[in-house]
Amino acid sequence: MIGRQPNFLNSPYFVGEPGNWHLKPGAPADVVQEFNDFMTDDESRDLEDTPTIDEKELLN
Repeated sequence: MIGRQPNFLNSPYFVGEPGNWHLKPGAPADVVQEFNDFMTDDESRDLEDTPTIDEKELLN
């Protein structure tokens, strides 16, 4: 992780299981919002970094 560490990581509602990050029920709205924003941004970066294959390369 590069940059500022999100506050939700220190929340008692955060469950940091490898490959299964989630929040426990009853998490405050601000924690839920920060978590959702972070996860959306993280998933977008993952897709941007994924190499793509040109269909022409598959045909050769």
